[in-house]
Amino acid sequence: MNDISRNNWSTMSDNGIARQIGEFVRYYRMEQNKTQDMLAKDAGISRSTLSLLERGETVTVATLIQVLRVLDHLHIFDGFTIIRQQSPLLLAKAEKKKRQRVAPSRKKGKNTNEDIIDW
Repeated sequence: MNDISRNNWSTMSDNGIARQIGEFVRYYRMEQNKTQDMLAKDAGISRSTLSLLERGETVTVATLIQVLRVLDHLHIFDGFTIIRQQSPLLLAKAEKKKRQRVAPSRKKGKNTNEDIIDW
């Protein structure tokens, strides 16, 4: 892996990003002491496809997902999580509509505690 702790992804070319992904996969495959054959078999892909991925060549997203799953690195996709934020104005309107008090229910025809005299 690179000694650089953070990459500036926006300045990298598509090929550069693909090579970085390939280095990532190769690094963690070797950290887990797996051969390409072992990882490819566990991921359900061919060894040549894994080799393409590690060299930064074009592979499918499904292939990348399969490999990252076997390497136990699916957490990388946390960056794709969409967090919907409500605007402060809509949030204030929603808060205003919430009930502020609870009133006791009084139904006609039923005795309330006040009506019961216990001598």
